[in-house]
Amino acid sequence: MSFFSKKKTEGAGEKILVALSGGVDSSVAALLLQREGYDVSAGFIRGYNVDGCQDRDLEDARAVAQKIGIPFYVFDFEEEYKKRVVDYMLDGYRAGATPNPDVMCNREIKFGLLYDEAMRLGFLRVASGHYARIKRTRGGKFIGVYAARDTEKDQTYFLWDVPSDRYENILFPLGVLKKPQVRAIARDAGLPTADKKDSQGVCFLGKFKFDEFLKEHIAVEPGSIYDAGGKKVGTHDGAALYTIGQKHGFINTAGRAYTVIEKNLSANTLTVVYDDDPRLYTKEIILAQENFLDQKVEQKLAAGKTIPVWVRTRYRQPLMPARIARNAQGALRLTFRHPERAFPASGQSAVWYGRWGKMLGGGIIV
Repeated sequence: MSFFSKKKTEGAGEKILVALSGGVDSSVAALLLQREGYDVSAGFIRGYNVDGCQDRDLEDARAVAQKIGIPFYVFDFEEEYKKRVVDYMLDGYRAGATPNPDVMCNREIKFGLLYDEAMRLGFLRVASGHYARIKRTRGGKFIGVYAARDTEKDQTYFLWDVPSDRYENILFPLGVLKKPQVRAIARDAGLPTADKKDSQGVCFLGKFKFDEFLKEHIAVEPGSIYDAGGKKVGTHDGAALYTIGQKHGFINTAGRAYTVIEKNLSANTLTVVYDDDPRLYTKEIILAQENFLDQKVEQKLAAGKTIPVWVRTRYRQPLMPARIARNAQGALRLTFRHPERAFPASGQSAVWYGRWGKMLGGGIIV
């Protein structure tokens, strides 16, 4: 499937629902699928709409649908979005973790509730403007999810927890394109979102900054920061607000760069070390709630084998060589080939890849 041809041949009239967010990426995804001959409809997800932050996006999405002449649906998932994404995130911070709401949004909302609703309405596929590639056999059978051609925009890191069977009916038209190409297509077609800026951060925050949002919903108090030797070196706004590996956001009275290496919620304290401290390096992490997109990997692990992979523990982080295996307790252990800088934070995702950028699965860092 090329997603470049303007001939209406590829989709053969197949009904597909595109998650239209009001941004340029999903707009172009809908346009390309229409050009490929799909019977395209647009679905806008109304999520946790703080301060009406989604109102502009809704109108932009509606304008795009009208411009290219496709039906437009609004799916009100606000209540479920709050439960499954926002509350999940807040509960994680209260427990001392640093959860990733984007991963949960993809699993629970876009390729969860929206996917289910699309199938109920008679659509055969769901698509989005994510930068990722899905490979299939000539007969259309799902092979795997692969990194996008635009490595700077690749979003597979946020897609690891979508159940593999759902990818049978999911399309990512932008996976073979780079961002400048997407902008050019949008301008050439006169789409109203062609020059709209990419969204930054979490949409549902509205006018709130992320730390302000957390303070509004999590009971926190100022506390002390100590170095590894127990000396007080600064203060913070509440231990739950901080992430392992964080370098900023607290008052440092010692005048040197510090990095958070430990937080104690019961004592409301942070422990920091200098940026060159060897304790910031780790060789091994334990994962939970894993999801496998390649069943052969899961089977090999169950058989007691160790598997070489490439892994990242943060978005856009360069891939690192590692191995995964089950430990004696059955938990998934990830061992880096070389000690890795900056302690991965509990609650974040570790995503592993095989050859040619194929995403094999992922898990939550314990």
